[in-house]
Amino acid sequence: MITTLSGETSRLSATVDFVKEHDTTALLPLLLPGLDGPELRGVAEQCRFSHAALLVFPSDERELGAMLADCGLCVEASPRPSVVVRERLAVRHRRSAAELDVGILRPEVIGVDGERRTVEVFALTVPPGSGLEAVAAAERARQHEAHVAFDVVAPDPLVLRGLCASFARYGATPDGGGYNPHENGTVFYFGVPVEAKVTYRRVELYVPGDHRDVLADHLDAYRLRQPAETLLRLLTGAWTTQALATFARLRVADAMDVEHEVQVAELARTVGARAENLAILLRYLVMVGVVAEGRDGFRLTASGALLRAGVPGSMWALALMYGGPFYRSFGELEHTVRTGEVAFEHLFGENHFDHFARDPRLAELFDQSMAAGSAMFDPVPAHPVLTAAAEAPGGATVVDVAGGNGELLGRVLAAHPRLNGLLLERPHAVEAARRRLDEAGLSARCAFLAGDFADVPTGGDVYVLSRVLHDWDDERCVGILRHCARAMPDHADLLVVERVLPRDGSGSLATAWDLHMMCNVGGRERHADHYARLFADAGLSLVGLAPLPLDGSVLHVRKAR
Repeated sequence: MITTLSGETSRLSATVDFVKEHDTTALLPLLLPGLDGPELRGVAEQCRFSHAALLVFPSDERELGAMLADCGLCVEASPRPSVVVRERLAVRHRRSAAELDVGILRPEVIGVDGERRTVEVFALTVPPGSGLEAVAAAERARQHEAHVAFDVVAPDPLVLRGLCASFARYGATPDGGGYNPHENGTVFYFGVPVEAKVTYRRVELYVPGDHRDVLADHLDAYRLRQPAETLLRLLTGAWTTQALATFARLRVADAMDVEHEVQVAELARTVGARAENLAILLRYLVMVGVVAEGRDGFRLTASGALLRAGVPGSMWALALMYGGPFYRSFGELEHTVRTGEVAFEHLFGENHFDHFARDPRLAELFDQSMAAGSAMFDPVPAHPVLTAAAEAPGGATVVDVAGGNGELLGRVLAAHPRLNGLLLERPHAVEAARRRLDEAGLSARCAFLAGDFADVPTGGDVYVLSRVLHDWDDERCVGILRHCARAMPDHADLLVVERVLPRDGSGSLATAWDLHMMCNVGGRERHADHYARLFADAGLSLVGLAPLPLDGSVLHVRKAR
């Protein structure tokens, strides 16, 4: 043990010396040969050398303290959990993340240029007889986690993308990364080119804040180089769905908040779960960013807070639907691909509309799950068609065809006090919409009509079809559109809200929903020109298209001239 401790201390001491002896402008060309002149100055202005990192393997916290003291490093705080390194170790060594106790410490040193920097010490606790000695030996030999790091000066996505591009131009390759909710910081790892003139083979860019959108592109490039790991993550995606659904069913999020940590034992008592098993579930959800783990327990992240029931933007009902009936029907996807029969109907013996309508609990859950995607609607009330209608001297009426629980129509009426509304829906949904708009104080300006698509009322000024057409095949879509066209006065506009498939093959939620609609509903998502053909067959014309959140679009349609 003494020999091992001495070796660990020597490794740590060498890292301390490296940090003291280098500055930003001198280190960058050593890592990225060829980077010089104006581009070197530009990169050096956007990031600064902040630390070098090392993974060490103390048997306990006392031994870690002795190592730090021998290297002249002073640390007063206890280690904080390291989500990113723990996950990487778990994948690399095929271990459960729950058995890996990895912490971070950042003692300060003064660099050659007088700047304060840190030595980032990752500590994997390896108690005697723990079975982790083989992990420690492999990591010492390969130095996977040893790296040098640069802090991004301005946490701007454009700057971040530019730095990633500069690193790639001089031979650096994506090598993973992650978002650490404990520190609210995003980490980008790169492998350095073989020509690099330092012993470190990895570089980190650290940027404060949540930049998982930029990180996603970085990780995609990394996973292209790690095909087995990529496929394994894809194959275990069902575990994530069920972990989230279980978290929702147990109402765990309702017993937590984003500010204060809660101990597992207390959570288990509150939700009626076995504490040991709940802890394993929560640690898995730490890995996917839904909860965060600290010294005093677990707390919700911003994503996890959306799994509370009954809060604005709640996705609780969506988790129950995707982890419940739709999860079961996706198990029959092969049947749909082979035969063309909708998997949901094959499994349950009826279409999902009829199946949910016969069960009041499921019907309410489905309506709530539809509202979970309401962020797509945020820009719709400001659409020029609706603002123009609101300014009409005699007022105007918005007809929401198959308007669900009134979420979108309620937003439109709230934004435009001079507009009136009319909502057409199935009888049970009409009552839910009536209650919702009454609670919002909007029902005095809204009429409600129970019926089917054949009952689209005449005389409206703006008609809305929101997430309706993707439920149906082309023939039924044209029929629905013809009902709208017959009811629309010549001056009326039709706004169609859907996810439109991209033509360039880029990643989009529309592509995922296309599979979902095929499997569970019998409908489909479509390209814009496909919608234009459907409109034309119904005597209508596509005159405009604008993007919405969550990869949605609003298509502006009028009667063909």
